Amino acid sequence: MFLLAEGAEHTPLIVEFLNHYLGEPVYRFQLAYTKPLWDKFFGYFGTKPEVVFNAPYSPETAIPWYTVMFVIACILSVFVIYLLKGKLSEGDPGGGQLTLEAGYLAVRDLLESVVGSHGQKYFPVVATFAVLILISNLMGQFPLFMSPTASVNVTYALGLSSFIYYNYVGIRENGVLRHVGHLAGPKLPWFLFIITVLIFCIELISNFFRPFTLGVRLFANMFSDEKVFVEITNIYPPITHFILPLVLTGLGVFVAFVQTLVFTLLSMIYIGEVSHPPHDDHEEGHAEPAAAHA
Repeated sequence: MFLLAEGAEHTPLIVEFLNHYLGEPVYRFQLAYTKPLWDKFFGYFGTKPEVVFNAPYSPETAIPWYTVMFVIACILSVFVIYLLKGKLSEGDPGGGQLTLEAGYLAVRDLLESVVGSHGQKYFPVVATFAVLILISNLMGQFPLFMSPTASVNVTYALGLSSFIYYNYVGIRENGVLRHVGHLAGPKLPWFLFIITVLIFCIELISNFFRPFTLGVRLFANMFSDEKVFVEITNIYPPITHFILPLVLTGLGVFVAFVQTLVFTLLSMIYIGEVSHPPHDDHEEGHAEPAAAHA
């Protein structure tokens, strides 16, 4: 449903440029290698990749807009961090360094409050999520760009990345059996075995749905933000083309920060469920799952 609802109002010029020069070879590669695989896979569900991806196979659409925008977001993330860092100075820090330090402290303190002091070892991954998603969200506020997070293909990939990472952390720290066992909740008396089984089944289903809910939540908010901007600014042109965009841009920036916080915070909560201090004794029982489930 969400795949079919997704669609760009316009194609950024850089996407048209890339498809003009590189679309034909990419299109031939897709027809020869990837399309047969997708046809076979989606054939089991009675549909076709053109329907699911909401785009026909052609040289003009061979390189999707969200792929181009996400690559640009990755490059911009590295560039913005490098630009803000500048020349680090303890005595006379510049505005960029102060901004970077404020962001660092915000993520670090939030990670420590959610996961614990031992959670600082996960800072690089969590901070990468925060910076990349924030840059991706904000890209839609600038001309010639679109937010890659307004595509479910990108948000599902981000949600799946978070899912894989926190399960990797749980397995690495606790082993496979303990990691799976934490889904059973607190240790209960043997005669309440059926309750333990019920909790385990609910938690297992909930965990498998987390990549989907993470992706849909981020996509729905960013996609709706872009749709609202387009629809409202076109209500009564050209009058609505002058003042309203400024107001809606402010709202869009606010939504971009909030959705970055939500995704990052949920990822921290999931890590906190499976991570424990080095000397924590897991044998006494399992921590109850956090209240904020996807």
